[in-house]
Amino acid sequence: MSRGRKIGGKIESPSIRETSKDCFHGCYPTPFLSLPDPTHHSKSKQRSSATASGCNFTAATASSLPPNTKFTNHESLPLLEESFSNFNKAYPQYPQTQEADQIRAQEYYHLSFSSHVCLDYVGHSLFSYSEQQNHYSTASNIASSSSSHVPFFNILYKSVNLNSQILYGGQGSEFESKMQKRIMRFMNISEDDYSMVFTANQSSAFRLLADTFPFQSNQNLLTVYDYENEAVEVMIRSSEKRGAQVASAEFSWPSLRIQSRKLRKLIESKRNKSNRGLFVFPLQSRITGARYSYLWMSLARENGWHVLLDACALGAKDTQALGLSMFRPDFIVCSFFKVFGETPSGFCCLFVKKSSAKVFDDSTVAPGIGIVSLVPAKRTSQSPEELGQTSKFNIQKDETKEVLVTHKEQSFSEIVELENTLNSAQSRSETSTDGSSEIGCRGLDHADSLGLTLISRRARYQVNWLVNALMSLRHPNSNNGPCLVRIYGPKIMFDRGPAVAFNVFDWKGEKIDPTLVQKLADRNNISLSYGFLHHIWFPDKYEDERERILERKSSAEEEGSVGSKRRENFHLGISVVTASLGFLTNFEDTYRLWAFVSCFLDADFVEKERWRYKTLNQITCEV
Repeated sequence: MSRGRKIGGKIESPSIRETSKDCFHGCYPTPFLSLPDPTHHSKSKQRSSATASGCNFTAATASSLPPNTKFTNHESLPLLEESFSNFNKAYPQYPQTQEADQIRAQEYYHLSFSSHVCLDYVGHSLFSYSEQQNHYSTASNIASSSSSHVPFFNILYKSVNLNSQILYGGQGSEFESKMQKRIMRFMNISEDDYSMVFTANQSSAFRLLADTFPFQSNQNLLTVYDYENEAVEVMIRSSEKRGAQVASAEFSWPSLRIQSRKLRKLIESKRNKSNRGLFVFPLQSRITGARYSYLWMSLARENGWHVLLDACALGAKDTQALGLSMFRPDFIVCSFFKVFGETPSGFCCLFVKKSSAKVFDDSTVAPGIGIVSLVPAKRTSQSPEELGQTSKFNIQKDETKEVLVTHKEQSFSEIVELENTLNSAQSRSETSTDGSSEIGCRGLDHADSLGLTLISRRARYQVNWLVNALMSLRHPNSNNGPCLVRIYGPKIMFDRGPAVAFNVFDWKGEKIDPTLVQKLADRNNISLSYGFLHHIWFPDKYEDERERILERKSSAEEEGSVGSKRRENFHLGISVVTASLGFLTNFEDTYRLWAFVSCFLDADFVEKERWRYKTLNQITCEV
């Protein structure tokens, strides 16, 4: 381990002394490998430049809506076409991301056909919808679809413990091996440095680590989550049973930034420095979109911690920016699902650095729960009914694509060029550089073809426009008008994650139940998520607000949660609605969410929805 220099009696790590201390307050430098010059002049210049860029971006975002506009009636919102025109004027580089719209129209046409807005997904889509339909339409002509190029699979649970799986491996099928290589290439992770294990989901991956990590000698578990995460709770319960001392980072109200001083103190504790324990760290909150400095991983490593990077909330290609060659965590967890816009079935991947595998507890011999194998799905035929539905849908698919092309005023030559590009990408995905066949994962191929810069830029523009639009909604009958929506965590920021946590409030200032908002959104064909913010630290000046907004989880939600050893206010937090944007999200999706939320400006909206469904169904629907 490299030695740091002493400053004022304290040891400053080499990597951290080259970076402004401000980075520990939630910065997310881009690119990751661009560390600032250590001189004072350069750091001051960089901060000034960053501030100027942030101010310019905030001003541009503000101009994406008519100046000084506060909407008090959902019927007064500008139309989609007008809003999109203003959006493009505010972000003149956004049209450069239209390749993503073309891919969506060509390969994910079901999103437009069904008018379904998917804002509840995190993870990576393996396949495209078109790829899935092509598979099903040709399945009846395949004698056996167990060949390695068929991109659809099932998972089988394995009776093996994590320690032996990592140390001694196990020969999986050719299909599984090729899928593993494709994913590691997508994640920019070297097979020379890391071993990979398929697990059923994120909770299984976290549980496997908790059951195998030697908490008897490395007694601490330190987590950094501003929201309740089921996988983390599973890890906490399992590790506590094995003697772990659990601690969590706290987040300052109202910004929800990491309480840096407290977290640094937890990391640098002088107790058991050689055997700290496990530091569990996400670079981004999947609920609020808050981003955290990767340098926390470096600080933890330099203080004797093993580091688990939770990459499940990161967007497509974000792993290219992690600089894994410089900040290589001991463990990485990432999720994959089959097709965006469909039921998000899939699996999770646990990556273990080979040089860190020796830390595992040799005494753990019980089979791990959640380790799985991937096997090709076998489907040799379709029923006449299924074939009829496929044929009917393909006709409708062509009509949808024609409408989309007309709407976007795309020329025929552009469509031909796109189809050629996609076919070339498919050919490349099926043949590796050494000429052997490879798994066709067009969902990953699309992300690869778009690249990190385009995907990040697209998400940045859309999420900041959405935040600005939501904050423009005000209840009527007031000079200023109380806000309809409250955003939690980062608001308009150049560098924030593509997720928004918010709540809707009625004209009296009472919060509308987030699960009700989620249910009504679903009835309007918009899929949102629900989250519970916790570990919030309130300064003294916000004590009154703390008493007013914190809530305790219901007994049903608390059941099976962390035991009484945890502090009493563990279950105190804020329930929120959350929307997550991906590279397939388009402006119309974000506009439709804004339009839906604006309906709550009507004081009778909820009651009208209740009666509307009673009329349609002839029954009373509780909402």
